Parts: sequence; structure tokens; C-alpha cells
Amino acid sequence: MPNSIARATSLGCTAAQVFVKNAAQWRWRELEEEEVAAFRTAHAGSAVGPLVAHASYLINLCSADPVILARSREALADELARCARLGVRGLVLHPGAHLGAGEEAGVERVAASLDAVLAEIPGPVRVLLENTAGQGSCMGHRLEHLAAIRDRVAEPARVGICLDTCHAFAAGYALHEPAGYEEMFAEIEERIGLAALGCMHLNDSLRPFGSRRDRHAHIGEGEIGLAAFARLLQDPRLAAVPMIIETETGDDLEGHRRDLETLRGLVSPPA
Repeated sequence: MPNSIARATSLGCTAAQVFVKNAAQWRWRELEEEEVAAFRTAHAGSAVGPLVAHASYLINLCSADPVILARSREALADELARCARLGVRGLVLHPGAHLGAGEEAGVERVAASLDAVLAEIPGPVRVLLENTAGQGSCMGHRLEHLAAIRDRVAEPARVGICLDTCHAFAAGYALHEPAGYEEMFAEIEERIGLAALGCMHLNDSLRPFGSRRDRHAHIGEGEIGLAAFARLLQDPRLAAVPMIIETETGDDLEGHRRDLETLRGLVSPPA
């Protein structure tokens, strides 16, 4: 875990996203106290500020399979507990796939699962539901899904959102156009509230607008365009929102380094 802070520091990051366990396995090992202490010390001594974690990709809180649902709830509870120990205040989570049960049933199951887990694991860590691209029966490709889940949970203050630019673009939100950008954020404000926006994933899209395909591209090398990222970075409403890139790291982090350089060049408009 401390290596993640060192990697973020080498890139000049002031925010970071980590995994608190293997994201592709149900089984996990316990975090040692020495590991936790080293991570907290490394973070405290760095320029990295806000930390979020990304939850396991296996978690499906709206599964109709009782075994998968139980495993998903157990895994989420474990990750929330790990985040609390490590000082990570936000856990990014894909809502899950309803697998044919329908969106309304999916919303109800996710909300019920969140209620069960959050009641079991009290504390400061907020679950950040991530919008999705809309592949298959995945929930969250419409903002109303995320809003409906938050409306149904017993502790909405502990459930925020993570907005992924690639996913939003692929799902049909025209953030690449000035009018579409404003419409998207107006909808977030109306349905959810900007205060619930716990972090953003800044990823370009390899696939075209409305494709409902989740394929990240390096910043400026995809279909979204640099102007949209400039709007995001210069938007005063988002000044305090941690922004994370999830593009290919490349050899020796060169992919991340290049994308960060591109984004930093967009923070202030040219003189």
C-alpha cells in the first residue's frame, strides 16, 4: 500500500485512487498493522491530499443470486472497513447489473444492499456510486439511477457519486458540447446535488458518443476532445472535487505522466 503513495508522488499528484485489496478476486488477505501504519505515514508526509479507493469489480449489489449477493455485501463491508483503517474517505463502486430483473428491481436491490452494509460498518467512509457506460444490464448509465438509489437508502449522506467522463459520454451525455456539458451538470445538481460529487474520473473515450461501450483513451486521443476537459478543469464548481485518471499507465508510468501533463496544461486558459 505505501508504494501507491510513492507512485502518486512521483507523478506530482495531489489526489489519488488506490485499491485496498485485489479487485479481481473474492478471497482477500488481512491488512497488517505495520502496512496500515506505513501507508498512513507515507500519505501524511506527501503532497497527496484526498484519497479514494476503487471497489472490487466482482461486487454486484443487485444480483438475484443469493450467493453472489451475500459475497458482494461481505466484500463491500470488508473494503469499507479497510478504507477506514487506511484513512481513505471514499470508496468508488459500480452499482451492479440487474441481469434481466429490470431497472426498478435493480435500484431496490442496490439500495437494500447499501443499507445492510452501511448499518454493519458505521464510520466516515462514503460509498461513491460510479456512473457507467450502459453495457448490458449494468445500472448507473443514467443519472436517475444513481439519484433513485440515494433517495431510497437510509443514510444518503454516506452515499455520493463518482462521475466518469468516458462513461457519461458513452452513455449519451453530451459533455463534449458546451450546452450538453451544462445540461449534464444541471441534472446532477437537480437530481443529486453537487455536494454529493465525491470524485471524478477523467478519461477520454475510444468509442464514439452514445456507443454505450466503456473503452478509455488517453486525454486528447479519444472522441471527447480537449475542450471538454478544459471546461471541467476551469469550472469553479468543481475546484474542490478530486479528479483521477484511469488511462493506461504505460511503461514506467509514462502514459499517466503524459495525460497529467496534458490536463495540467488545460487548467488555466492560455494568456
